[in-house]
Amino acid sequence: MSSRSEPVVEGASPLASETRFSWRITATWWYTAVGVLLMEAMLGLVWLLVLVVSGLGSGLVATVVVAYLVWLGSTVPLLLRYRRDGASSQLLDRQILVPLLVAAGCGGVAGVASGLWAVGVAPLAQSLMLLHWPRGLRVRVAIAATLLLFALWFVDSEAQFAEQFDGRGGSFLGLYSLLFVPAATVVSLWWWDVLVVLDRARASEARLGATQERLRVATDVHDLQGHHLQVIALQLELAERLMAKDPDAALEQLRAARASVDEARQGTRDLATRFRSVPLRDELANAVDLLRAAGAEAEAVVDAAADGAPADVLGPVIRETTTNVLRHGGGEWARLRLARSGALWRYEISNDAAAGAEADGRGSGLDGVARRIAEVGGALDVRRGRHEFAVIVTVPAVPVAAGTIEGAATTGTTNGEAS
Repeated sequence: MSSRSEPVVEGASPLASETRFSWRITATWWYTAVGVLLMEAMLGLVWLLVLVVSGLGSGLVATVVVAYLVWLGSTVPLLLRYRRDGASSQLLDRQILVPLLVAAGCGGVAGVASGLWAVGVAPLAQSLMLLHWPRGLRVRVAIAATLLLFALWFVDSEAQFAEQFDGRGGSFLGLYSLLFVPAATVVSLWWWDVLVVLDRARASEARLGATQERLRVATDVHDLQGHHLQVIALQLELAERLMAKDPDAALEQLRAARASVDEARQGTRDLATRFRSVPLRDELANAVDLLRAAGAEAEAVVDAAADGAPADVLGPVIRETTTNVLRHGGGEWARLRLARSGALWRYEISNDAAAGAEADGRGSGLDGVARRIAEVGGALDVRRGRHEFAVIVTVPAVPVAAGTIEGAATTGTTNGEAS
């Protein structure tokens, strides 16, 4: 399980991109679920061989096969619920009770058709292994189910029907499958639970790191501004006292206070520059991590030349639009993309259609983004579809300073008046 989500880089090798995304915890879940289904299929196949070797009629064998296939399909909702809820299962919940009733019915049909108790009880016992039992109860249920299946196998082995194939090892093969599949299922789901805990710990660590960084920045701002404001207050107070007695000295203190204001402004600018100096690749990776921590399926595609994009402009935009998705998004999926298009950089973030602070898809956050990129000659495009909400930002590869825009506008006006 990767400790950090990395955006896909356009132009990189396909194998490298696939490697970055193929080992997420989501893929681990599908390995686990498919493994459980294969073990259940193996259970049915083993007992099918046992029944065929025993000489059971083809019609009865077909009945057992159909019953086991129906039961196999009924375990899929239980597996999906196990992943989705991550909490103790309630037996009276319809989404759980219906698959359990299907398992009991299919097991009953298979048991009557085969004449074996173990075949009839195994589907329900295995379905019970797929429930999210409270801590400590899962092992007890597994042990109880295993002992029950062993006892039923013993009863079946004493029957005249089982003795017909016992000498060929079929009975012991069936016993092995009965005892192995529930135990292996419990171990697989327990391993999945461990991975979920580790993934949540990783997400909590990432959020804690972000919180600590915010606290560090807040402390730096407090120390910087607190020091300068205290000095400025003392200088102004001294200037006020000297104003009547010594105007020249008071004027000198006012000049010192103005110099302190300039120092405070420069210190704040330097601090903000240091905060904004995070590479865009890291900004996008952090955004993907936050979205995934919130439960969304998120991915980012980044141009190979993203290091040349204006990070001081797009960095805050990435953070603000990610926050917008976290607040107002539907929470199912999100896609981020940063690419060069001629003389422009194009950043796009899209997600399911529940996004947007207001009905028209514009809120105070997006208005702030629009003002920020307008200052550098960029543009904002908000698109709301039936199933998708997208924010598209384009900025010049070399941003135009706000003062340059205003200066150009002033020059144009002056020239117009002169003409």
